[in-house]
Amino acid sequence: MGHTHAHDHGGATATGRHRRRLLLVLAITLSVVVVQLFAGFLSGSLALLADAGHMFSDAAGLGIALTAAWVATLPPTDQRTFGYQRAEVLAALANALALMVVAVVICLEALQRFGGGHEVQTTTMLAGAALGAVANLAGLLILHGAHRESLNVRGAYLEVLGDLLGSVAVIAAAVVIITTGWVQADAVASLLIAVLIVPRAWGLLRDVVDVLLEASPKGVSVQSIREHILSAAGVVDVHDIHAWTITSGVPVFSAHVVVEDEVLDADGVDLVLDRLAQCLGEHFDTEHCTFQLEPASHREHEPEQHA
Repeated sequence: MGHTHAHDHGGATATGRHRRRLLLVLAITLSVVVVQLFAGFLSGSLALLADAGHMFSDAAGLGIALTAAWVATLPPTDQRTFGYQRAEVLAALANALALMVVAVVICLEALQRFGGGHEVQTTTMLAGAALGAVANLAGLLILHGAHRESLNVRGAYLEVLGDLLGSVAVIAAAVVIITTGWVQADAVASLLIAVLIVPRAWGLLRDVVDVLLEASPKGVSVQSIREHILSAAGVVDVHDIHAWTITSGVPVFSAHVVVEDEVLDADGVDLVLDRLAQCLGEHFDTEHCTFQLEPASHREHEPEQHA
């Protein structure tokens, strides 16, 4: 006998709950991109252009995340029983890949610049970088806290943090050029920005792959879940356990639970299921859980797919 303690699949996702924060950061980021692009071309600074390009990729990622958050609110259908909630994860994947591409382009351009001299207007370079640093600091404050709930918000937070470090690197390069005249500091700062991008993109990509491969949610121990279920009154065994994530903030759990016939007869199916769902929700923060109850007398008719 099967039963699901189901909750609305189409409810607000973690990204959707923080849509206004993302919109505000997107507006700030796009404004700074325009200013930095203009200042970068005017000053001849590759580092400033790299910072602008990085911020533009972040803005594109935020746009994708916001679009995906809206798509994720669309109701489920017979063909897509969980709706479009995983669109957020696909958006995070696109964001991570875009960051990787930006890092490669910056590296190639910076290496070319090491070969020849070029003029850099340090005053314009410094002003553009300082503006970027202030804007990125504001973005971090806006997203702080929300980045723990959603892959996309986390991706945006890490990108803004990387932008802040990139702006600091451009400021440092401008100061070096002003004080020493070593123009190659501009290319060094560009490479540093690329180096800052790669580990953040890789970490985001790794988390996305975990979701797409339906790995157990972070912090969830399947063995601990098994032990809690087995400790419930009347439970004989549990098998075919699945724990995965549909999208950020939407963990899902299912299991086949073998129960003594006497318990089912005395307490009824609903009471047993309520106990199991309450235990899982309290200990593992999983609202959507599905249990298939199997009477011990019928156990031999239920082949186990895995433990």
